[in-house]
Amino acid sequence: MQDPYSERMSARETRAASGLALVFAFRMLGMFMVLPVLATYGMELQGATPALIGLAIGAYGLTQALLQIPFGMLSDRIGRLPVIYFGLLIFAAGAVLAASADSIWGVIAGRIMQGAGAISAAVMALLSDLTREQHRTKAMALIGMSIGVSFAVAMIVGPLLTRAFGLSGLFWATAGMALMGMLVVAVLPRAHHHLRHRESGVAKQALGATLRHSDLLRLDFSILALHAILMASFVALPLALVGEASLPREEHWWVYLTALVVGFFGMVPFIIYGEKKRQMKRVVLGAVAVLLFAELFFWWFGSGLWPLVGGMVIFFVAFNLLEASLPSLISKVAPAGGKGTAMGVYSTSQFLGAGVGGVLGGWFYQQGGLALVFAGCAVLCVLWLMAVWRMNEPPYVTGLRLPLSAEALLDPALAEQMLAVPGVSDAVVIAEEAAAYVKVDMQVLDRPALDRLVA
Repeated sequence: MQDPYSERMSARETRAASGLALVFAFRMLGMFMVLPVLATYGMELQGATPALIGLAIGAYGLTQALLQIPFGMLSDRIGRLPVIYFGLLIFAAGAVLAASADSIWGVIAGRIMQGAGAISAAVMALLSDLTREQHRTKAMALIGMSIGVSFAVAMIVGPLLTRAFGLSGLFWATAGMALMGMLVVAVLPRAHHHLRHRESGVAKQALGATLRHSDLLRLDFSILALHAILMASFVALPLALVGEASLPREEHWWVYLTALVVGFFGMVPFIIYGEKKRQMKRVVLGAVAVLLFAELFFWWFGSGLWPLVGGMVIFFVAFNLLEASLPSLISKVAPAGGKGTAMGVYSTSQFLGAGVGGVLGGWFYQQGGLALVFAGCAVLCVLWLMAVWRMNEPPYVTGLRLPLSAEALLDPALAEQMLAVPGVSDAVVIAEEAAAYVKVDMQVLDRPALDRLVA
């Protein structure tokens, strides 16, 4: 029998976390593989214009933003698995529609349908059902890692697949991956109960406070701006590689591989510095400034192959740094018991940014070419700098969910007693969950005293 307090994940937990990470990876691969190729191959579709290409690139984000939170709440009512199966089926159907299309409007409709398979919140809720409290952070980190890896793989595999099988072949591969994801879900362990967990799901009671929290709103705008800039830039960059650098579209994969690998290793020292020295605000401001520099560099010097490669390396150092840092900041800034709701709003902002960025990137390119796209992204970076300049330095705390004994639940002053424990900065007791949510500084926390209170 598995020790409930074991420091090691059980085989069941490992299988659940790995399987759900794979489901995320399959889905995100399908979303991102079109990013480096749609601007170049999509122009061969009937009725294609740069503005419509941009809409096709970002369309999934609009429906994803609209449906993510409702699907998560629906999974609380009817169960996780029906929502996940239904979402993956919609995603596969959207890929089939796009693969069968011979016009840009068919691809746009397929991308909209892909985004309607908004299962992220339901997958995270299922992960909470299948893992114990002390291992949930590790399991969520595994899923976060799978998303990052899938983005990197998509940027390289997308051009190679399209080169071999064309744009329709790419979408057929995406449909196949969605069906493989359904097979993975079918062999996952079954949850014995649905855990009501405010760290991994949206709580209606916390939504108002989340939307009024100024620093959370700054972070929501940050992820919106980051993905808007990503999508707009990838309307322009593939076209710049073909037109300005004379690099055949079949060879773009090595540019993305170089930029992503260097960008990944380039961001690691800054993450370590920000966390160890507790200077994450400075790191975020610096990364946004570097992103601004990259867009200005593309605008002024992006007329040859090596300047474009160099600019992309700079771009991905900043992008990878921000993509890794912003979710961590949400976890730090969100009040006790509010992380799941804060992450729900954050993810909605991310997908909305992807949709808006694709649409605006295509429209800018149609109106003013590459220069206007890069100039528009630079302006958005300036607005972003202004938004985060007044952000407070985040508290360096960790969120914990502590199950409460029946005796502890009877104590009306439990939250106040928790706040008196050294290292506890925020605490809330949720009686209907028989649990307390606390934010703690692990460097100074008196954990034995906290454990005595909840027991």
